[in-house]
Formats: sequence, C-alpha cells, structure tokens
Amino acid sequence: MMPKFSFIIPVWNEEAIISRMIEHVRNLSASGGAEIIVVDGDPAGRTIKVARHMGVKTAISEKGRGNQMNIGASLAAGEILIFLHADTLLPPDALELIETAMEDSSCIAGAFDLAIDSARPVFRLIEKAASLRSRMTRIPYGDQTIFIRKRDFRDLGGFNNIPVMEDVEFMQRIKKRKGKICIIGRAVLTSPRRWEKEGIVYTTLRNWLLIALYFCGVKPEKLIRFYR
Repeated sequence: MMPKFSFIIPVWNEEAIISRMIEHVRNLSASGGAEIIVVDGDPAGRTIKVARHMGVKTAISEKGRGNQMNIGASLAAGEILIFLHADTLLPPDALELIETAMEDSSCIAGAFDLAIDSARPVFRLIEKAASLRSRMTRIPYGDQTIFIRKRDFRDLGGFNNIPVMEDVEFMQRIKKRKGKICIIGRAVLTSPRRWEKEGIVYTTLRNWLLIALYFCGVKPEKLIRFYR
C-alpha cells in the first residue's frame, strides 16, 4: 500500500534527537499512512547511522537543506510531502489537519503556526510576530513545517539549492504562479536552541535583517556568512 504522506527530515549532527523525532512522527494519529525519509548532509552519515535501524528510508547528500529536501522528495512515495525539521514537533492531529487543508484544490502548499518550546515570555512575542508575518505575506518559513502535494512540488522544480532562504524562495515561486498557500491555525513546537545559543535579541534581529536584505535583492550566497 502506497503511503499518503512522506515526511522528509533534513539533518546535520542530529544524532541526539533523531530517534525521538522518528518516534514522534510514528505516534501521530493516522501515521500508519506515512513514511519517513531522513536525509543527512554529513558525508559520514552520523545521524542516519542512528536512524537506519528504525526502519526509515535514509540518504546522504551534499550539505544544504534545499538539496537535502530535494533528495528526500525524489525518494518519496507519498502523495503529500511534509518537510519537517528534526527539532520541531507536530500537533497530534497534524496529518488530519494537513489532509483537510489539501482537500482545497486551490491550496498548493501550506504550513503551521509557530510555537517555541520555552516558558520565557519573550518567545510569545516572537511567536506572535511569526504568525502575523505568515498571514500578511503568505510566506511561511521552513521551521513552520511546509507541506505540498508531490505533483505540485515536481511541477515547481523543487527547492533551489541555495545556502539560505530556500524556503522563502520556494514560497515566492508559488505566489508568482498565483498559488494559494494555506496557514493552519495550529502551532508546531520548535526548539529554542538557536536563540539560546546565540542570544535571543541578536538572533531575532539578525533574522529580520537577513530577510529584509534578501527581499532587497542580496544573494543568499552573501547572506550565508552571517550564519557562520
């Protein structure tokens, strides 16, 4: 039986959490109709060495989330592709919510609202800003868990293999084709680790600056230096 959903999880040094992520996906309601594909950007495949014994599809690709997600999509058997970050958890009824959204034939792709797994009040402001931005621009980011029909993904040519902003650029292409992008009013829960590692204020302002520079025409190849 062909799966209805294909989860594609691009990873890089996620050995510590990949097993939990796979179990999380399998525990989603209706997940019996889903397959899981883990694509490692590490040539040594350290993360998929952990994942391989769990009965999921695995692949190694060149580093770069766009490239990794394209490799995963090329291996997918499901009708609907779900691009999931390894540090992001879905609501229990995520698959039913995605299926309902995809029943609208005008909906080309979609994503969820964003929640951050921390009790610190500052993160509530970041969440509200992300929700407002997504609804105003109809350009969700990858950490909001993008989903799309496989046939539409192929028609669009997949993600561009650029070092950053592959999710934004992909959403822009959908919008240029007058495609509808659906934002589900339920949140995925992502780890606060990037903010905690680099500082909340610095990370937030840097992200806003980078997206502004991107929309002003600065190439991703130049923007990537700010991530290092």
